[in-house]
Amino acid sequence: MADIGFIGLGIMGTPMARHLQDAGHDVYTSKFFIEPRPELIENGLKIVDSPKALAEKTDIIILMLPDTPEVKDVLFGESGVVFGLKAGKLVIDMSSISPVETKEFAKKVRETGSEYIDAPVSGGEVGAKNATLSIMAGGEQSAFDRALPLFKLMGKNITLVGDCGDGQVTKVANQIIVALTIEAISEALVLASKAGADPARVREALMGGFASSRILELHGDRMIKRTFEPGFRISLHQKDLNLALQSAKALGVSLPNTASTQELFNSCAANGDSGLDHSGLVKALERIANHAVA
Repeated sequence: MADIGFIGLGIMGTPMARHLQDAGHDVYTSKFFIEPRPELIENGLKIVDSPKALAEKTDIIILMLPDTPEVKDVLFGESGVVFGLKAGKLVIDMSSISPVETKEFAKKVRETGSEYIDAPVSGGEVGAKNATLSIMAGGEQSAFDRALPLFKLMGKNITLVGDCGDGQVTKVANQIIVALTIEAISEALVLASKAGADPARVREALMGGFASSRILELHGDRMIKRTFEPGFRISLHQKDLNLALQSAKALGVSLPNTASTQELFNSCAANGDSGLDHSGLVKALERIANHAVA
């Protein structure tokens, strides 16, 4: 069993850390970022004063933070993780952040003699709770082999894509596909509903054909039933599409449909819906059509 540091005990980080605890690992966190939930404390979570102290105390440090600035601050800010690292330690960043900055973070961590893996996830809160996350890793094979037993406690589809940064590139690609699929389903259901068809029966029919997808199954149902409690918030998907568009600009790549879908997310945010589940994108198209899927 390992001593594991875990910073970022939010909606997804909490169940991920709980799976590690349930497997017998000692899990530590830092007061730096977010107050841990009582369920983790009751299950033996240990709390130290800073990310530096966390890195000194543990062998493996996992981050599950909202965005690039938070990861940078936890790693390299005052009393950051990097100041407690030494040869033989492993940093695993499971946040979804900038691929470009990830490469820089990895370089600085490796200079301490520690290993670094970027391992963003897909599957949302449900996947985190059920330990069925897809994990897209970037790093050295030796570091991946060391992390793999922990990944297996949190996910099912686990792939070493390439070196550091490649995991984040894969997550960006994933988020493009998810966002554009949600947008396509939103258009289809708004059209069907406004034409007078029952959107629930339309969705049922589509589930039996080539248009079937997990997103149609889950998020199409959310759109029809109006259940937009967040599994993955619009604000977080906006962040991920920003990463996609920034990367595309740096690489000279055009992503026109990603850009238009981001504008629909922006419309949702402007109307106070940034905290909704990302299936709430349908509300932007409903406003344009002056018709709600029902």
